[in-house]
Amino acid sequence: MAGPRGGKPVPVALTIAGSDSGGGAGIEADLKVFAVLGVHGTAAVTSVTAQNTLGVTGVYDLPAEAVVRQIEAVHSDLGVDAAKTGMLSNREIVEAVARTVERLGFPLVVDPVMYAKSGDPLLRGDAVEALARRLVPVATVVTPNRMEAERLSGIEIRGLDDARRAARFIVEELGAEAAVVKGGHLGGGESVDILYYRGEYHTFRAPRISGGCTHGTGCAFSAAIAAELAKGRSVPEAVATAKRLVTLAIDYGLHLGGGHCPVNPVAWLAIPAETWRAVESVEAAARLFEAESEALLPYAPEVGINIVQALPAPYARGASDVVGVEGRIVRVGARLRAVGPARPGASSHMARLVLGLSRFYPAIRGAVNLAYRPSLVQAALEMGLRVVRVDRSSEPPEVAGAEGRSMSWVAGEAARLSGAAPPDVIYDEGAPGKEAMARIVAGDALAAAEKALAIARRARRLEGGV
Repeated sequence: MAGPRGGKPVPVALTIAGSDSGGGAGIEADLKVFAVLGVHGTAAVTSVTAQNTLGVTGVYDLPAEAVVRQIEAVHSDLGVDAAKTGMLSNREIVEAVARTVERLGFPLVVDPVMYAKSGDPLLRGDAVEALARRLVPVATVVTPNRMEAERLSGIEIRGLDDARRAARFIVEELGAEAAVVKGGHLGGGESVDILYYRGEYHTFRAPRISGGCTHGTGCAFSAAIAAELAKGRSVPEAVATAKRLVTLAIDYGLHLGGGHCPVNPVAWLAIPAETWRAVESVEAAARLFEAESEALLPYAPEVGINIVQALPAPYARGASDVVGVEGRIVRVGARLRAVGPARPGASSHMARLVLGLSRFYPAIRGAVNLAYRPSLVQAALEMGLRVVRVDRSSEPPEVAGAEGRSMSWVAGEAARLSGAAPPDVIYDEGAPGKEAMARIVAGDALAAAEKALAIARRARRLEGGV
């Protein structure tokens, strides 16, 4: 498979598809996928749809000539390392695209879009035959779901054996180089895709996700294959990456609108990027605490200090999505020292606090703990900060006695007491077996650490220290 043309800094991928005004599918979804997979995305718009998560209320096709002109404009200047088709709507557009791709000769992924997620038709009856007869034979990969594969092959698909037969039919009878029959509509505990390519079957499995978002799955999947082909990957490699990306995009879908919520392909890039940002913030906060040991030592708790930062919504779900200091920050002689590096999952205790708070206040993602002293509370109040006292003696026994539940309860109590405005400081005066603690929260770890340092310095002055 050819890679990008020589001299180009990045490969170029082209989507030939309709526009989804709701941003969940079509060229809008395709361009997101191209971006997160590191290729330059270009577009040839075939139709403009009035669409949201509930359905399609209008379809306005462009002339076939306008579609061809867009493809030619991109190809003549930028080059096309691979392309995909989505909604082609009518026979004239299907045939014009087929002729143009055949003439220009770039790899093509055909997503035979026939219906929107809402069930609204997106491909007219006469265009289905044209798609099978003219476009599929020039395709590198065709990516039908169960219903589309049945329509193209005439084979009723009830299980994986039927999917294999349909994929083989699309290749050997209709002329595609490869076909992937997607398993999203087949049921079962797994979503299983079947690829038929060069006489061999390949199986791609992923857990079926409950409660995810599915609007735009087909678009994202085919766009990911096209992006990987543009980078020079083989067909099986491209399909494997697309399967992983779509699974993540469904799992971290964006729960927007009142209908089928859109997939979130940006999760592919956002999760590692936000993790890196959190690590950087926690490490900077830890360095600050080490440098300001003198001011902070009097407020170092016996259990040590931890500084944490959660990933933003919708990516923070558990302790593994919160970065903390491995081994905490502890007293070493007259200094504070971070025992280990910043990493995800390093602090389950403080992670539960910040995750609990973020349910009420999404902007709060950073926190640090200090030992409770009355002077800290007084200093925070004098600084105009919002301070909340949580009474640990009122903690229900079933919570206090359960591993890992106390900090979630503290977060809930703090939110109840603070109301609509988020707190800056949450403190308690301890309980049997639990050290009295002040927890300073902010938008990120470094901001929480800077706030904690400012409070500590003022508290030292109130105590008559230097």
